[in-house]
Amino acid sequence: MTVSDTLRASALSSKAWPFEEARKLLKRYDKAPPAKGHVLFETGYGPSGLPHIGTFNEVLRTTMVRRAFETMSDIPTRLIAFSDDMDGLRKVPDNVPHQDMLREHLGKPLTAIPDPFGKFESFAHHNNAMLRDFLDRFGFDYDFRSSTQQYRSGAFDDALRGVLRHYQAIMDIMLPTLRAERAATYSPVLPISANSGVVLQVPVEVVDADAGLIRFQDEGETVEHCILGGGAKLQWKVDWAMRWVALGVDYEMYGKDLTDSGVQSGKIAQVLGGRKPEGLIYEMFLDEKGEKISKSKGNGLSLEEWLTYGSQESLAFYAYREPKSAKQLHIGVIPRAVDEYEQFRGNYAAQPVDKQLGNPVYHIHNGAVPAEGMPVSYGLLLNLVGVMGGDATRDQVWAYLANYAPGVTRESHPALDTLVGCALAYNRDFIAPTLQRRKPEENEAAALRELDAQLAALPDDATADEIQNIVYEIGKDPHYGFEQLRDWFKALYQTLLGADQGPRMGSFIALYGVENSRKLIADALA
Repeated sequence: MTVSDTLRASALSSKAWPFEEARKLLKRYDKAPPAKGHVLFETGYGPSGLPHIGTFNEVLRTTMVRRAFETMSDIPTRLIAFSDDMDGLRKVPDNVPHQDMLREHLGKPLTAIPDPFGKFESFAHHNNAMLRDFLDRFGFDYDFRSSTQQYRSGAFDDALRGVLRHYQAIMDIMLPTLRAERAATYSPVLPISANSGVVLQVPVEVVDADAGLIRFQDEGETVEHCILGGGAKLQWKVDWAMRWVALGVDYEMYGKDLTDSGVQSGKIAQVLGGRKPEGLIYEMFLDEKGEKISKSKGNGLSLEEWLTYGSQESLAFYAYREPKSAKQLHIGVIPRAVDEYEQFRGNYAAQPVDKQLGNPVYHIHNGAVPAEGMPVSYGLLLNLVGVMGGDATRDQVWAYLANYAPGVTRESHPALDTLVGCALAYNRDFIAPTLQRRKPEENEAAALRELDAQLAALPDDATADEIQNIVYEIGKDPHYGFEQLRDWFKALYQTLLGADQGPRMGSFIALYGVENSRKLIADALA
């Protein structure tokens, strides 16, 4: 990618968080470029469960920082998606079949456990395939790395020898952070039992660091065991640090819940002769009650759910905004995210370069922001399908759209067609079951009759703005007794749409049609 001098200069001073993160990497290599010839970004994944929305967010945000760095620097970059698939299975996930079979293999590396879905050579291979399909689906550019493959191939052997050479120094970092009971049996190294195949949590003694030999008790027997070539894996925090050093990781972000782990792993990386990566510590998502999202509680929102009710761009927009602030993640945030994305996209073309670099859509689309926008908002679509009922069809919605925006078709606006499907699903599952139109008060009924009369007198080519002006003037007329204009709009929403909030009424009436809107008024008055 060729970057103009103007763009690079603006990027170097931009306050958008991906550029602020990227400048950490510029400072990291301000004296000389990395000896390995590239800047390495990493994201980590635990394949004991299926990929989820948190996985998407982490890879997306890391990619945004990577692209921001490429705008500032000519140093090549790479992104590794690392699967910690040599970890021992601690508990059986709730959302997989054949759970009794999996329980028989608790403690074994995930790559040594049969696939409960019966499709791959192991449970980890299945989940790794899901991860790669997941990342490919969204077009991420990455190199996949398997922990098992890295350990077994010997790629980590030199780093493992370093762990044994600095065994006591690592223990000195870790032991003060552990409870007494845990500290009594803690070891940075987890040998894999030759008898049971289980990843053992036992104290070990270093016999020969260069040869990779350790000594420990396995089922009452003293065993000397080589940890090289896949004979052991490391405890999580030590493993994380070793990986940073062995791979030369320059950047990795992680959640606030791993803050302490990052501190300890950073100290261990320094002991091993390396350097902690740069990175962003992001806040965790909360549910609609403000409670931390937990996979075991099932109080989160899946990627599939978001994409059922909203666009991929809206998800990326939501992930981009304020990563250091806790945000609620539930079905109710989707419509607003869709429309806010469209608002930022619509503003982009007219903005100067420095403002464009601070616009979320720049980072969502890596600068190639689509010019074609939506002729209607998602909120307006939801109100349209709301009055059409829970059994509304895509063809019926497009019939309204064709009248409202001549020339707009499924073929010319495929993104809008996708959003129509999202609106139909959202209405069916969440809006239609809750809509309840109320009877208008006396003053509201008088205002509705006046609105009906003025709509009846409109020419066929009346615009949404002209209709909005009529609605506005009726609400301001003291004859109808509305203390504030918003009281009139609320009455319209509650009596015509059955909701407390709604769209710009001029746009809605233009989309739904004057005659159909008059029928809504007649129903309300009846």
